[in-house]
Amino acid sequence: MREPSSGTDILAFGAHADDVEIGMGGTIAKFAARGKKIVICDLTRAELSSNGDTETRKKEAENAAAILGAERLALDLPDRGLFINHEYIKKIVTVIRKYRPKVIFAPYMEDRHPDHGNCARLVKEACFSAGIKKFEDEEGFLPHKAAYLHYYMINGFHAPDFLVDISSNMEKKKVALNSYKSQFVKSADSFDTPLVNGYIESIEARESLFGKQAGVRFAEGFKAGSAPLIDLDLIGAN
Repeated sequence: MREPSSGTDILAFGAHADDVEIGMGGTIAKFAARGKKIVICDLTRAELSSNGDTETRKKEAENAAAILGAERLALDLPDRGLFINHEYIKKIVTVIRKYRPKVIFAPYMEDRHPDHGNCARLVKEACFSAGIKKFEDEEGFLPHKAAYLHYYMINGFHAPDFLVDISSNMEKKKVALNSYKSQFVKSADSFDTPLVNGYIESIEARESLFGKQAGVRFAEGFKAGSAPLIDLDLIGAN
């Protein structure tokens, strides 16, 4: 069995670069500032995105992760091809076992983009398989079972199971999102997508509405994969 990486506090999966920033960029910035180790894993290179190209997206993603204080990697699974597949699950299991996270996040399954829901399904399968001793990964790491799997929201507004106060981190989240100029900044060459028509402003409005539910300025909402047992140090409660 291979020796894994040092323990990771949060491992956040997304189908494409910018998914994690949209759903939980403020939460990542908050806990990274507190010294937590956070890793973002993009399942694809978003090679079928209507705007931008893979090299541009890679640079934008690296910049966004640096702004938030997270590490980043990509698995090169096929964009618009994220279906339940043993080889894909094995790749995700390898990442989970290598980084040994306390908490795993994935997109919420109810989303207008099929890749987001399929990403969640793949990660859920991999979370279970990562704890099975006889399930073989690509590099021979020891089994690992994360404490929790939770879901962040990309598109849409769903009733959250819990909220994280990001009032002090909303601006950093916006800076990270604005790193993706190919996606969020309209230009003469842009294909007309929902992302180039005030999308960041709509995310800020959503986080403001979530914040009002908790009596703070901004919050990010999450769906719980299971009832969370609150770890005050990890959650960062005052």
